Amino acid sequence: MPRHDHHEQTIIAPAICAGVGVHTGQRVRLAIRPAPTGTGIVFVRTDISDRDNRILVSGDAVVDARLNTMIENAAGVRLSTIEHLMAAFCALGVSNAIVEVDGPELPILDGSALPFVQLLDRAGFRRQPTPLRYIEILEPIHVTDGDKHAALLPCDRYEMRFEIDFDAAVIGNQVIDFVVDEDTFRREIMAARTFGFAHEVQALRQAGLARGGSLENAVVIDQGAILNPGGLRMEREFVRHKALDAIGDLYVLGAPLLGRYEGYKAGHAVNNLLVRALLAAPHAWRVVTRVPELAQAV
Repeated sequence: MPRHDHHEQTIIAPAICAGVGVHTGQRVRLAIRPAPTGTGIVFVRTDISDRDNRILVSGDAVVDARLNTMIENAAGVRLSTIEHLMAAFCALGVSNAIVEVDGPELPILDGSALPFVQLLDRAGFRRQPTPLRYIEILEPIHVTDGDKHAALLPCDRYEMRFEIDFDAAVIGNQVIDFVVDEDTFRREIMAARTFGFAHEVQALRQAGLARGGSLENAVVIDQGAILNPGGLRMEREFVRHKALDAIGDLYVLGAPLLGRYEGYKAGHAVNNLLVRALLAAPHAWRVVTRVPELAQAV
């Protein structure tokens, strides 16, 4: 899946940006730094100094997945809305990075993964000597939540099918089916923005959410019309963004997949149910490498 020859990868130089959190509305500064092989993705809350402020990304670290993916460490330090950056890490093959953030939520930027990809491109990529580990799906895993469902199926590459179905005619039924690799992500997925309905904003803000949401970082629909002056960036932008979220949500497993994800109306919560169902079924997957002389289960 990554551009390189199945080895771990980090970035060459720090990548720094700032922006507001979509839910908190708080301005935060983000710095992505290179990390040694075997580090994984580690977030550091630099605004916290009285306890352990490092959160290693893992399936078990996700503690809330209602409208974003939130992770927490054993000291109770939390960080939310990591999914767009995680999707960029996955698609660009970044295995190891330290991500410093001085607030409770990553910046939403333009609501897509595009600004994170641009940040990482400017930082550059460095191949590392350790063979990249993949999670190979051996047996189907299914989860259901009402009319929403998702599955992981055996496949010799990383594939994804996503379907959404909204009453709003401007969205309706949309399907996308693609191979999750860097070229496809750059061409078809990374620029798709998060979206929401104007009538939901009031309730979300009363619940302490969406305080930083605007037409600058989300596609907003009101009474069947798209409020954003420029309209959509691409055909089926809505389902493409849901696929983007799923790529990021699944990368909390710590490795890219060799398998096929299929989701119907699935969001962060269903994706996390799927991650936890996979971790609870060790017979259904294994870790493998793909370096020719080392390709094996590990």
